[in-house]
Amino acid sequence: MKTEDKLYNYLAQFDFLSPQEVAYIAAQFTPKHLKKNELLIRAGSICDQLAFIATGAVRAFTSDENGEENTTCFSFENRFVTVFDSFIERKSTQKSIRAIEDCILFVINYTTFQQLAAKLPSWIYLQELLTRQAFAEKEYYHIHFKNKAAKEKYRHLLEEQPEIIKRAEVQDIASYLGITQRTLTRAKRAILYPEL
Repeated sequence: MKTEDKLYNYLAQFDFLSPQEVAYIAAQFTPKHLKKNELLIRAGSICDQLAFIATGAVRAFTSDENGEENTTCFSFENRFVTVFDSFIERKSTQKSIRAIEDCILFVINYTTFQQLAAKLPSWIYLQELLTRQAFAEKEYYHIHFKNKAAKEKYRHLLEEQPEIIKRAEVQDIASYLGITQRTLTRAKRAILYPEL
């Protein structure tokens, strides 16, 4: 499948969008190449981009007063990414989004997003989908990774989100799980080599 077809195919799965609407929406997005470690969105700014990941992966994170990064989520192909509250409410964000691999994205800005909403009533359903996605990510994190033992966190990641283990760097995984790299190594060893 061609990279430029991925957004079209993703949108085409929703029965609330007609083929004409899918084609029109897809045409509003522009391709953007992001190299590994490049920022899509920087903390302290107002997020002005809604991006669809055609290839590659990104992570969202916050930084504390010591500059320590705390990963809040990872996103891979066939997902929309943005800092939703900043994008919709036009307020500065505390989050950054950085590529963890080279990426090809398809992007629109807030103005285009609003124009689509005004022109296509069905666009509101996609907006609701993005809102639910943002909420679900927060809920998922709190349910599976808050106040759990390191071993339990890593086991869940191994079973439910192996893509993160395959594609993210160790320090980012540890940050996502809220543990140190050393603790992550011990948890990994305890699960993969229990006889040792």
